[in-house]
Amino acid sequence: MWRGPRGDGVSAEKGVPVKWDANRNIAWRTAIAGKGHSSPVIWDNRLYLTTCIENEQSRRLLCLDIETGRVLWDREYLKAPLEKKHGLNSYATPTPATDGQRVFITTFGQPNSWLICFDMDGQELWRKSPGTFKSMHGWATAPMLFKDTVIMNCDQDAEAYLVAFDKVTGAEKWRTDRPNRVRSYCNPLFVEAAGKTQMVLTGSKCTGSYDPETGKQRWLVDGPTEQFVSTPVFADGVIFITGGFPTFHLMGIDPSGSGNVSKSHVLWHDSKNGAYVPSPVAVNELFFAVSDEGRAFCIEPKTGKKLWSQQLGKHHYPSPVSADGLLYFLSSDGEMFVLKAADTFELVARNELGEHCNASPAISRGRMYIRTSEAVYCVKGL
Repeated sequence: MWRGPRGDGVSAEKGVPVKWDANRNIAWRTAIAGKGHSSPVIWDNRLYLTTCIENEQSRRLLCLDIETGRVLWDREYLKAPLEKKHGLNSYATPTPATDGQRVFITTFGQPNSWLICFDMDGQELWRKSPGTFKSMHGWATAPMLFKDTVIMNCDQDAEAYLVAFDKVTGAEKWRTDRPNRVRSYCNPLFVEAAGKTQMVLTGSKCTGSYDPETGKQRWLVDGPTEQFVSTPVFADGVIFITGGFPTFHLMGIDPSGSGNVSKSHVLWHDSKNGAYVPSPVAVNELFFAVSDEGRAFCIEPKTGKKLWSQQLGKHHYPSPVSADGLLYFLSSDGEMFVLKAADTFELVARNELGEHCNASPAISRGRMYIRTSEAVYCVKGL
């Protein structure tokens, strides 16, 4: 699913590629018709992603063979007039999710948002709409899997909520009100913290933790700004958030509280820096992030101390990923910066594809899959 099996951008795999370019160490490149910002997800020998053929008003789910890049099937899941959206959004932004038996996607077709379930061969099993959706910037949040449920964040400029559906039947399991009724575009992090399972997300003028079994709110921090995009991460007992709009923030939160913990459990708060779109990553008990303008930094979890800061690309929308002690920061112009996941800055490699990128990379079986504005690349090791 979004940001991998753990939802935090960290892969347990070893031997992930370090050096490549458009002509070197590429197993295959498959052109993808239409436009979409969804990241690829992989299960066994299949890769799934979405796209929109805008002149046909057609949203589509594609399945590729990961060995050859061949498109195995291509299914239209929505044909409808194109909704109003932000110029930097797409009509196929949410990353799919799969449990190996089903593939889930979220989408918007006026006036409703939708959760649609397919089998692994692209046959639709069910679709459910949690309700109408209102946002001037369009739809963006992905389906997130937790045990036997699929959870959707429906923050919007109207009645807002989190909702969970049974992943087999599509039956609604729970629904939880969200405060403030402000659009945001955030996916939650599921984490064992302070002795309990927590679902933590930013958005709608707050940062909140919920019980993913029931939807009950555990704790809430007001703000620190209006809108968010990125997913939180967790390390050394600290939840780390970054956002947003109209002001940038970095914040470390102790997740052991209950109720409104704005004054009691915020460990540190930097109101001068932050990243809006790219999500951070936590490795080796350190936080790593990159701003939209391409400045990467490393932060000590409990204190918020910035251990290093370095300019990378000119602009970054994709979220970083990590594997085998390395960090992978993909810039919007398709250049990958490979760094050591350490408290001192060390650049290992710079790799260029020469195509624009909005999607975040995926890692599977020692290979890296990168979606550009034109294609999907499978990058192999040396």
